[in-house]
Amino acid sequence: MSTRFDARRILMAIAAPLLSIVVAVVVTSIILFVAGDPVGAVWAQLFKAPLPRQVVNIINGASVYYLSAIAVAIGFRMNLFNIGVDGQYRVASFAAALFAGQGWLPGWLNIIVALLVAMASGAVWAGIAGVLKVTRGVSEVISTIMLNSIATFLVAFLLGKTAERVQGSNATNTKPLPQDSRVPGISLDGIIATPSKIYGFVLLAIVVGILYWFVINKTRFGFDLRATGRSESAAVASGVKVKRMVLTSMLISGAAAGLVGMPLLFGQDYVYGDTVQAGLGFAGIAIALLGRNNPVGIAFAALLWAYLDAQGNGLQITAGVSDRLVLVIQGVIVLSVVIAYEVVRRANVRLEQRRVASELARQAGAPAEGAVA
Repeated sequence: MSTRFDARRILMAIAAPLLSIVVAVVVTSIILFVAGDPVGAVWAQLFKAPLPRQVVNIINGASVYYLSAIAVAIGFRMNLFNIGVDGQYRVASFAAALFAGQGWLPGWLNIIVALLVAMASGAVWAGIAGVLKVTRGVSEVISTIMLNSIATFLVAFLLGKTAERVQGSNATNTKPLPQDSRVPGISLDGIIATPSKIYGFVLLAIVVGILYWFVINKTRFGFDLRATGRSESAAVASGVKVKRMVLTSMLISGAAAGLVGMPLLFGQDYVYGDTVQAGLGFAGIAIALLGRNNPVGIAFAALLWAYLDAQGNGLQITAGVSDRLVLVIQGVIVLSVVIAYEVVRRANVRLEQRRVASELARQAGAPAEGAVA
């Protein structure tokens, strides 16, 4: 009975994301049909096998999305909504680029210290929202959204004061990283035919995912965090200091957010400039929801997000549809996955109630049958 019930729960857990994707396909198809766009051509483009170069882009994009989603998930497990990952990673990337570009330390030592600078900067920026929440009761949703805006303009102001202007361009960047402080890419030449390389810091994303799983599931801190997220009153009764947990969780979430831009900084751009990729923090929120805050689920969700990004670039050419359609698909997936998980949750509750009722009925009937015999 137990094995069959566990298998049923696994099937129900898989059904939710699959249902959300099916709903997203149906809803998007209806939108395309109403708009008079070629439904078949759009899905043929999105579902075709990616080119080798696109495979690399998908992995690279997923590694960045994964770090962003993990930062969001840390807060979610505590029932905190850290909407400020976008601002936190901007502040952290700028600070790390500014430090590493000076070349004060050699090679990998410069990289390691720059990572610590990024984590500290992200933690400090997230800590502002944490302090406001535990001392003044300010909602972290409101404070982190406001901090996103402040971070954008603050970093732009500081960039104008400290950056170097690129010759022959209007772009403004920090000082480029020294050659020995650039993380080499990982070649897939023996696996797929492409000169493109995976970010070396894809390994950083893997390490962060493992640490997240270990801390959340195998430590006392992780237990307290999950317990507080599920029931604050129960956590207080068991001796958990909730305010300390709130502040600590925001600091850790901010430190993780500080790593979001590191694959791009050390593996592709080598500078922080006014053309830095925006929206990574908000994508992390959607991916964390889609992956249900599970490190493996988040990995699949990040790959799906990056896959849609890569395949969507060809929509204008092959189907005559704007690549903005991908944003519609991603939005519908997030909306439908929330609904799908709620449907699955209610179905699981009903199944559990029936199982318990059946078990109680069986136990109640056993003595009576024995007495008759």
